[in-house]
Amino acid sequence: MEIPVTPKTTRTAFVALIAALLLTAAPARADEGMWLFDNPPTQLLKQRYNFEPTAAWLEHLQKASVRFNSGGSGSFVSADGLVMTNHHVAADALQKISTKDKDYIRTGFHARTRQEEIRSVDEELNVLYSIEDVTARVNAAVKPGVDSAAAQQARRGVINTIEKESLDKTGLRSDVVTLYNGGRYSLYRYKKYTDVRLVFAPERDIAFFGGDPDNFEYPRYCLDVSFFRVYENGQPAKIEHYLKWSAEGAKENELTFVSGHPGRTDRLNTIPHLEFLRDVGNPVSLNLIRRREVLLTAYSARSLENARRAQDDLFAYQNSRKARLGMLEGLQDPAILRQKRQEDEALRAAVRKDAKLEPAYGKAWDDVAAAVKTYRSIYMPHYLWERGMAFYSELFSTARGLVRMAEETAKPNNERLREYSEAGLESLKQQLFSEAPIYNDLETAKLADSLSMLIETLGAEDELVVKVMAGKPPQQRAAELVNGTRLGDVAVRKQIAAGGVKAIQESKDPMIQLARLVDPVARQLRQTYEAQVDEPMRQAYGKIAQARFAVYGTNVYPDATFTLRLAFGQVKGYSENGRPVPSSTTIAGAYTRSEEHGGREPFALPKSWIDSRPRLTLNTPFNFVSTADIIGGNSGSPVVNRNGELVGIIFDGNIESLVLDFIYTDTVARAVAVHSAGILEGLRKVYRADGLVAELTGRRQ
Repeated sequence: MEIPVTPKTTRTAFVALIAALLLTAAPARADEGMWLFDNPPTQLLKQRYNFEPTAAWLEHLQKASVRFNSGGSGSFVSADGLVMTNHHVAADALQKISTKDKDYIRTGFHARTRQEEIRSVDEELNVLYSIEDVTARVNAAVKPGVDSAAAQQARRGVINTIEKESLDKTGLRSDVVTLYNGGRYSLYRYKKYTDVRLVFAPERDIAFFGGDPDNFEYPRYCLDVSFFRVYENGQPAKIEHYLKWSAEGAKENELTFVSGHPGRTDRLNTIPHLEFLRDVGNPVSLNLIRRREVLLTAYSARSLENARRAQDDLFAYQNSRKARLGMLEGLQDPAILRQKRQEDEALRAAVRKDAKLEPAYGKAWDDVAAAVKTYRSIYMPHYLWERGMAFYSELFSTARGLVRMAEETAKPNNERLREYSEAGLESLKQQLFSEAPIYNDLETAKLADSLSMLIETLGAEDELVVKVMAGKPPQQRAAELVNGTRLGDVAVRKQIAAGGVKAIQESKDPMIQLARLVDPVARQLRQTYEAQVDEPMRQAYGKIAQARFAVYGTNVYPDATFTLRLAFGQVKGYSENGRPVPSSTTIAGAYTRSEEHGGREPFALPKSWIDSRPRLTLNTPFNFVSTADIIGGNSGSPVVNRNGELVGIIFDGNIESLVLDFIYTDTVARAVAVHSAGILEGLRKVYRADGLVAELTGRRQ
């Protein structure tokens, strides 16, 4: 339903109007849904678009899709292990292989031969191979009548066991994933690649053209792409399922599909839970993000080298700040909360009217509310101590990882904390022993600021705060810890890890000692959270999920969990403030936008693009939008057509899409992608990357 927008219509009012017009309690609306590959929206697609994906079509797209464990999505685009993702997804790897003299984020990179490809220091890529429903086994481990602490321990134990059994049997990374907030548990088995090498990345100025002002806006003009290659046994991996390239790319009104790994949504949350996120969770996170953005901006301003060291973190916090503001605006909109309340109440009313459903599921909503109330009471100490927000430091994170790994691996697998289970240890150690550079001056600045925040939040006289600060002000204490630790040396980390509990107990390293100091309190808070918040919520939401299945059927999708999902939508423009916004932009638009801003950053085009302008076909499509249902984590997701051909790559959403964490609309919310034709045009005529183009298209130039 198209809603006319007048120039006086504010964005908030417009979102409210959308929410008010949505149909109450429907399982899915229009192009809504982040669907499971083992429960695709087949009927919906057939009714709406007369398209029915086959099992072979789904399997091919599933196994051509890639998850970057550092955060983000990607896809195989050649038989020789070539992977495409966003530049901003690749930025973590680019930052870690860069030096003072070689800033690959700023200058870009192009390996013209396989020998020139640079190995990432700690990247892990996952490809989903199989899905198995293990709900019955997980739920059976929790015996009726046990308290929540025992239930949580039993659930954790059986999940650790299932993952270890699967790893031993298949050799594949095995993760038990919680779906429908506890209504279902699935075992996801992944092919894992850890030899990941950089092939190509453009300059930051074209990958993130428009910078923070244009972030989450549209129209856009970005070449937000990068290419890696995965290797096995020192050779490029041979890939059966990869996406064939569409040179023409996405077309107006065309049905497209997005296969990626959306991070987290909260659409199934009850009203008390959403109110908690509105009043506590999101504001606290937003304040932390703002604080760290200011810190990193000030640090970056001191020198070009400082700016290089901090640029990936700074971009992440700038991006998060804008995203959180959009989410919070949605939660603070009375119309959206009213709509969510209507949906919630509609399901509760259906349960109350059913003599079988009411005794089984009727109390679940009250149980969620009780768990949320408990969470409010422990949120800040849990946030600071257990989630580690009081210690913004790679070195502290490493110390805590070593301390906990020693203690947890001394226990039987079924008794360990989830992140130290046997099935996940290899991935954990890859991160723990990463060769990524650590800069002491940046570490000191980050840690000092977070220690100052700790004092501001809990007070200087708090017993544990006093012990942490050791009688020193934040800057001095941070410098003492950072300069005194030897954990920047990977060999030292490995030596401590090999020594187990004894090495941890005998260590004089100040960062290890700090991690040991706060660990008892952090663990106690975690235990309280897991027993009194997480486990009761799992049980309650599991019941609500079963009630939803009983009322609406099983053809519903769960909230996002950074697992592979299928979304779909049309390439389609929209109207904003009374003006039409076209579905696609062209390369010419990048030059026009740069000129409108006098060629100043962040609208300064790289020299390579300025010099190549005469060679480019300027009316080539560059970026485009669709109604696909995406969220953070979808960055780098392939966009394909009905034939499974790659027509683009997701890199953003517009500002109106930020409410999609909580409620879906396709009236103005859009997924933003780089067009496949624009990618080829840039590779051919700006970067002269003929070999890469030939590999992508299967044709020698």
